[in-house]
Amino acid sequence: MTKPQDGRNAKTDSKRGGNARPTLKTISEISGFAVQTVSRALSDAPDISAKTKETVRKIADEVGYIPNRAGVRLRTGKTNVISLVLSTEHDVLSLTSLLISSIAEGLRGTPYHLVVTSSFPDDDPIKAVKYIVQNGTADAIILNQILPEDPRVKYLMDKGFPFATHGRTIWSDQHPYFDYDNYAFAKLAMAELAKQKRRNILVLAPPLDQNYAIEIVNGLQNAAKENDQSIEIVSDINSDSHHRVVRSVIKEKLSGEKKFDGLVSASPNATMAAIAGLEDAGLRLGEEIDVFSKETVPILDLFRSGILSTGEDVTKAGKFLAKAAVFAAKNSGDRPMQELDQPIQ
Repeated sequence: MTKPQDGRNAKTDSKRGGNARPTLKTISEISGFAVQTVSRALSDAPDISAKTKETVRKIADEVGYIPNRAGVRLRTGKTNVISLVLSTEHDVLSLTSLLISSIAEGLRGTPYHLVVTSSFPDDDPIKAVKYIVQNGTADAIILNQILPEDPRVKYLMDKGFPFATHGRTIWSDQHPYFDYDNYAFAKLAMAELAKQKRRNILVLAPPLDQNYAIEIVNGLQNAAKENDQSIEIVSDINSDSHHRVVRSVIKEKLSGEKKFDGLVSASPNATMAAIAGLEDAGLRLGEEIDVFSKETVPILDLFRSGILSTGEDVTKAGKFLAKAAVFAAKNSGDRPMQELDQPIQ
């Protein structure tokens, strides 16, 4: 028989009771703390010391303790769940998976778990949010693809239900959010293209009903006036359109009578499709035309050298949103957590 490494491990083994499911009492007996202290430590209660929390969580991990969510909810009214509501639309470069993993990392070490709730494009956008609120399946919600007057946000504010948004609304001074300064991105894009002597700029914008698209367009228009440039926003498609459609439309636009020497794109997948289109039109990147893109995944240099770009840190966004959602769930009356991130050069 293998000898336990120390007294606590021996005690831990003895308290496991074969296949019996570990409980708060199990952790209490091993640690010497009262059951109530163990419970509060696992719930991240502010009056419990960091050392006690660390000890209790370590023992909980060792014995394989899994909280009974139904019991937690009965005792506290909490689910210890944060729900991320995501559209089921296809994401070419796995931006969605990056956001999910970073939110999960932000919840690490807390009693909260991440649950992803699907929102289907052909459904009422508020349907998934209503389900969570009405059934009490989460303590807070995280939303993305934010509209200026987002009905989901209005509903949650009216209900007083905790949430955080990846993007801003017209009510952003009243709720938690993390956003990227898309206005600054647009100004930077035009300034960099101006340095390359590019004057006639084609724009592959995001869906124009979303708030970040409005910020980008406003920034492009103002920068164009300052830099003596002109812009034209591609109609009928956007940066979320299928890559084959983007490639075809960009080829057609750049093969027309009007000559463009610059292109701004709001996402790396749209940028790659657009570059394929400009090459189909017989143009050479960095010679007849330059492209400036937002980059959420560091991949554009591997696709073509010479692409002008700036980064958006989705990992930072996810971690912040996790903390903002937890804070909102615990401190509903306090000032919401908010951050506006700047473009990375």
